[in-house]
Amino acid sequence: MTPLAREISERIALEGPMGVDAYMALCLGHPVHGYYMSRDPFGRGGDFTTAPEISQMFGEMLGLWVVSLWDQMGRPDPVQLVELGPGRGSLMADMLRAARALPPFLKAVRVTLVEMSPLLKTAQEKALAGSGILVTWRGHVAEVAPGPAIVIANEFFDALPIRQFVRDGGAWRERQVGPGAEGLVFGLSELIGDSVAGLDIAGVPPNDGDMREVCPAGLAVVQALAQRFKAQGGALLAIDYGYARPAYGDSLQAMQAHGFVDPLSEPGAADLTAHVDFTALGAAARAAGAKVHPLLTQGELLRRLGIGMRADVLARANPASVDDLQAGLVRLTGNAEGQMGMLFKALCVSSGLPLPPPVFDMPDPLIEKIGT
Repeated sequence: MTPLAREISERIALEGPMGVDAYMALCLGHPVHGYYMSRDPFGRGGDFTTAPEISQMFGEMLGLWVVSLWDQMGRPDPVQLVELGPGRGSLMADMLRAARALPPFLKAVRVTLVEMSPLLKTAQEKALAGSGILVTWRGHVAEVAPGPAIVIANEFFDALPIRQFVRDGGAWRERQVGPGAEGLVFGLSELIGDSVAGLDIAGVPPNDGDMREVCPAGLAVVQALAQRFKAQGGALLAIDYGYARPAYGDSLQAMQAHGFVDPLSEPGAADLTAHVDFTALGAAARAAGAKVHPLLTQGELLRRLGIGMRADVLARANPASVDDLQAGLVRLTGNAEGQMGMLFKALCVSSGLPLPPPVFDMPDPLIEKIGT
């Protein structure tokens, strides 16, 4: 039993079963035993690999998008470039390297990283030490300095705590974590009727046993950003894996050493994530007054930005790396099993812009703006 498992068990003994959201919040963010507080989870030596670790091209494409958007916004000075959940800092480092193609942007940009992990903050400081850009760290998006903002969130929303509801006896009951004979187990709350809004999917009546997931924390972040953009201008680009349309199902999963494990087996020692409901995020942004642009797959986003052309440029400059470049390209944009191109989606939310953000309405790649 992990130290956090003991603490959770003691809390349940005193207060009763807890919701999945409370369990996830403790597993990931407990100040001492939380997963992100006590380890670097990324890469081959960690528990999972994200797109920035697969290839530098991913960050370069997003950097190109950022500077193109800034230009479209009228080149505000200063402009806030914000990353939510910045991992090791690899994505921001790659974006800023690509942004050198437009030197005025580097003079105007103010970088803020929203990070809760002291361990990862240290890695971010190291990754960005040579960027020449002043970087500020904040614990919450609400703490970011005012002004026009471009916000990037790669695999951020999937790690926010979710609530789960199960249809039982014609009504919804909340899934909870409680005590079992040999450790923690899932159970159901008392009947709550239909008091939780938005659980039924329009046109798809639920059957007993169906599950619906809700992410209040994710909705709150999007609402806050949408309100900010409406008042000050800006855009969010969120890339994550999830549902293009609402769906019933259990997507809670735990990753350890690049494999799936029981979410209840080792609290604090495994990453917990859930699929993102992009429809719900979009609805929250619209309700706050922002514009939601058509959802793209990650593969389509990167292809529109010209990642294939970028791979050709890098291959000519580094012939020995051709195989690695091609493997990274396929993994990032491919649609087959194990590839990210179709599973991952790109949601863009904006307000106060004269035109839709680049590539969400522009078919021509912009890759020629980046050198080798």
